Amino acid sequence: MTLKLDINANELDSGQISTLQEMRRRCARRILLSTTLAASGHPGGSLSSLDMLLVTYGMIRHDPANPRMADRDRVVESIGHISPGVYSVLAEYGYFSEEDFLTGFRRTGSGFPGHVESIVPGVEWDTGNLGQGLSTAVGMAQAFKVRESDARVITLMGDGEHQKGQITEAIRYAHKYRLDNLTVLVDRNHLQICGDTEKVMPQPIGRLYEALGWRVVRLEDGHDYNGIFRALRDAYTNTSGVPTVIIARTVMGKGISFMENQARYHGSPLKPDQLAQALAELGVENDLEAWQEKRKEPVRTNTILEPKSDYPDVAAGEPILYAADTMTDNRSAYGNALLGLAEANNVQGRPPVIVGISCDLEGSVKMGGFHNHSPGAYFEAGIQEHHAAGMGGAMSRENLVTFFSTFGVFAVSEVYNQNRLSDFNHTNLKIVATHVGLDVGEDGPTHQCIDYLGLLKNLFRFSVFMPADPNQTDRIVRFVATRPGNHFVGMGRSKTPVITTEDGKVFYDTDYRFKPGRADWLRRGDAGTIVTYGALTPACIEAWDLLREEGIAVGVLNMASLLPLDHDSLEVAAGIGPLLTVEDHHVETGLGASVATALMDRGVGARMRRLGVSRYGSSGKPAELYRTQGLDASSIAAAMKELIG
Repeated sequence: MTLKLDINANELDSGQISTLQEMRRRCARRILLSTTLAASGHPGGSLSSLDMLLVTYGMIRHDPANPRMADRDRVVESIGHISPGVYSVLAEYGYFSEEDFLTGFRRTGSGFPGHVESIVPGVEWDTGNLGQGLSTAVGMAQAFKVRESDARVITLMGDGEHQKGQITEAIRYAHKYRLDNLTVLVDRNHLQICGDTEKVMPQPIGRLYEALGWRVVRLEDGHDYNGIFRALRDAYTNTSGVPTVIIARTVMGKGISFMENQARYHGSPLKPDQLAQALAELGVENDLEAWQEKRKEPVRTNTILEPKSDYPDVAAGEPILYAADTMTDNRSAYGNALLGLAEANNVQGRPPVIVGISCDLEGSVKMGGFHNHSPGAYFEAGIQEHHAAGMGGAMSRENLVTFFSTFGVFAVSEVYNQNRLSDFNHTNLKIVATHVGLDVGEDGPTHQCIDYLGLLKNLFRFSVFMPADPNQTDRIVRFVATRPGNHFVGMGRSKTPVITTEDGKVFYDTDYRFKPGRADWLRRGDAGTIVTYGALTPACIEAWDLLREEGIAVGVLNMASLLPLDHDSLEVAAGIGPLLTVEDHHVETGLGASVATALMDRGVGARMRRLGVSRYGSSGKPAELYRTQGLDASSIAAAMKELIG
């Protein structure tokens, strides 16, 4: 059925309350049945959150027949393990049938996973890792502010998950940016897996939100429909510039006498005899055996939603040509390209298309020009990288071209899990990381990100691009802005020369078009090939010069596209002679490992050696750090000579 509650009403009438009570009975039955049928799942929290879910979906702007209706309100279930409760309520509101849910829950290949995922109609975001949902909701709410949409965001959270530090980051951010279109519902049942939340890790949730500037509403009874309605109504119509949190005192396992206030039912389904007792308490039929028979049928896939594919039309703007004698850093080229994208797309009088996020590093990542041009599209998240990465992913799903920029060690190493969740959620995040590799220099090993490719290779929907000079940086940044999907663009800190042809002309000129999965032959030779990318490209060209002086002709292949990789060019290079990979990355997990695997997969044999970072660097000038690890021109040339024999 579909229940529509009037947000302008003073309270619910007796008929609406009676309807909600009947809906609860049906949903509670589904929660208990589904988890017993699957012999796994989380019934206790589903029952404690159930009343809030029922009222929420009765109030929001949505259309079960059109789950991705434009400018619909968003509900983010941060406590993703209460999927039985969420799916039960969505079935009640007509997003899919009860049979779809009960026959599919937690079965391989079905549309009803154990933690909520957006393949389920009505679910907006894949959650499961606690502490992530508020950042997601903040990203959506911020996107609606940018787009001048009146859509609202409600996120349901647990009390135990507030032990996560990222939540505090998101709370601060939402207050700073006055996200009054955001409401948090906290299921305060005081229980988590290991028992009482106050014993596991005490936390004054309400005072935390109050101290950080939120409007706090406390509900003594989180199962009172009128209390929930009034609190949500006031939050839904809030235009004060202050976000709202509703902390509702609930009962774990609400409605089943032997389950109430028992922590073990957080993640333990009922056994068949317990289920019979619980269904009797609800006054409903025990049809477990009939559903067990239905679950023997092939898994249904009819409800599965395909990933959202909306992406705005983006003008790439005019490329910038850096002359052959230019000496600048790639991060400045990034800043100039980002400004050019803003000039081409963020038109005064219309909502911006390009947005930027950074973490107290605006000057270092060269976002100042963009900020000055589009102040309403630049978001300073402070030293809160976990939240910024999660928020950025969510914003990128809302028709905004979202650039998230900070140092490599913060953009990848520190927020790997946040990027992983963005990957699950088919986001369109553009991570542009500066200060990557030993090129960070004097800042030392804590800031020398040498694991970016090794980490990002674990994600299925990220591309990785590492430009060799300012011209290639410009083209790659413009490219990723015009393409959906998750893209990582990395670069060092130092100034770098413009890559030229043998006769001194700009290699990456205005005719150059970047293409993922295509490498560039910067130099040709028949004795072997140096395969490289990024900050070490100039050193490899210098090594090519040194070898040429000795009468040894090798090629230099710039592999700026690391994910995807140019397998064809690698096979050609292997056919020429030995391969030497050179990279400012952990030698065991970077380009060299990728090249070896690519050739092996094609059944291509090659003499090969890998040069890269073999131990943590120290604090010093980049050139000196490269020399100590055998990554300077002379060492590269010597290694190539030895390999050629």
